Formats: sequence, structure tokens, C-alpha cells
Amino acid sequence: MILRIGTRGSKLALAQSEWVRDQIVSRNPDTQVELVQIKTKGDKILDSPLSRIGGKGLFVKEIEEALLKKEVDLAVHSIKDVPAELPEGLCITVYPKREDPRDAFVSLRYQHPSKLPQGAIVGTGSLRRSAQLLALRSDLRIVAMRGNVDTRLRRLESEDLHGLILASAGLNRLGLSSRIGSLLSPDELLPAIGQGALGLEMREDDADLYGMLSFLNDRTTEVTIRAERAFLKKLEGGCQVPIAGYAQLDGNALHLQGMVAELDGSKIIKDKMIGAQNYPEEIGIKLAERVLSSGADKILARVYGRE
Repeated sequence: MILRIGTRGSKLALAQSEWVRDQIVSRNPDTQVELVQIKTKGDKILDSPLSRIGGKGLFVKEIEEALLKKEVDLAVHSIKDVPAELPEGLCITVYPKREDPRDAFVSLRYQHPSKLPQGAIVGTGSLRRSAQLLALRSDLRIVAMRGNVDTRLRRLESEDLHGLILASAGLNRLGLSSRIGSLLSPDELLPAIGQGALGLEMREDDADLYGMLSFLNDRTTEVTIRAERAFLKKLEGGCQVPIAGYAQLDGNALHLQGMVAELDGSKIIKDKMIGAQNYPEEIGIKLAERVLSSGADKILARVYGRE
């Protein structure tokens, strides 16, 4: 059997897809797994912030199209890149165990954002990170940053930045954990929806493939990601607005935190909810409704031009 995995061509995306390939082959030694590199719109446009490019699925759309055309059999995504609404005929049913979801502060001179001097320059390509950083330190100067992890780390040195904010999961998967100055707790910077988690996307009618891959599914990761993505879906979230969400399991209880912020960090609407893990989507939807009624609806209306 030959199994074709669609993946982006970045070093991190390939590392993630190679890990999935190795897991599949170790369990199914007679299966030949091929990685098919696909360039997405987000990979092609590197000179503009994601928020200006607009649209959803900037890092997945072309891969999903290849799935629907049966040019590939499986896609390995970073869940935080996947829109809440999937194309008809596709599904994500396998969620491998989540890596560390926290953001990491990387600097050549400082251990933590709180140690930065007045007016320090911090690089990030995320509106979610910049809004929360500015809420903590309004004096910081945020520099929009695109490109892969290696590119960003090089810019840290070449542009004399005071620091970067990156996903700790990506640094860990690339063997760059030693570059982390400090890990930022969800109370400091609430993570992106699905940060640190992978999702395996396939065609809905491919039951045999699901049966082959189900061993990779981690129940805790699945439940928490389903809650986070339900929160995102209810908000109709895109890359133009700072939205964050993070769920954890404590026994049978599911704890979900959610946030919507003004772009400049001047207003942060954050709330949390606890419920039974058997109903993750219900918890996500209810928390979104509560955040919307607290003023997030006005922020979203402004950002999406509905006012």
C-alpha cells in the first residue's frame, strides 16, 4: 500500500509529517508512505502580514484541494492553521498528543518580556500575541514578522531585535528548545486555538484510512481541541482579529479559557468556563456566546467591517 501525505514544505511542517510517517510505518511496515510537498498561498506571500492578506485557510487550502482531488490521501496540519469550517467531504478525526501549547520568549539578552527595557522591539507575526503583549507592556514596539522559525531567529540577530515570541511546540519539534528564554503561561499570553496540536485530515469516506490511523489519536488532545475550535467557529474567527483559546482536562472536567482583544491591546475580553468533557463543542459555543455578550461582538464587527 502507498500512502501519500500532503504537507507544506517548511522545515517544521516536514518534521511534523515525517514524525507521522514514521509512526505509521512502525505500526504498518508493509505501507509505503510518501510526502508530497504543496506550496500554499501563505507560503508564497511572505512580504505582507497574514492579517492583510485576508481570507481563511492560508496554509491549508491547496492541501485540502489536493485531498479532494485524490492527489494525496492524508494531510498533516498544525491545527492552529486550520479554519473552523472544513470543506465538504473532509474531516479531522485523528489528533496526536499535543506538544507544549505555550508561547516562548526568545532573546539574545533578556530572559522574559518583563525584563525588556522601555520601548523594546519585539518581533511576532501574530495579532493575538501583539495585542496581549501591548496589554502587558504598552511601551513595547511590535515588529510584524513572517517566515519560518530559522528566518525569524536570524532576524533576531540581524535586525537587533530585543526579543521574539514563537510557539514553543515548533521550537521543540525542531530541536531548538535551548533557544527558549522563558515559557509564557496562559495567564500571560493565552495561546492560539489549537497551538501545539496536529490534526490529520482525510476524506470522510475513507474509513479504512481512519482505521489504520486511529492508534495515533490522543483522547485528551481531541476533546480539548474540539472545545477550542467550537469557540473559534462560533466567533467566525479569522487571522484579522486577536482571538485565543485554551482548554485543559482535569478528571472529567473540561476547563476552557477564551479571549478576544482589540488590535492595540487596549481592551481584552477574557472569560472561562468549566463543563463535562463529554460535551466539548457545547462548552466552546457557550463560552463564545458569553464573550460576545461582554463586548467581543463590537470588536469583531469593527475588525470585519460590519459596523
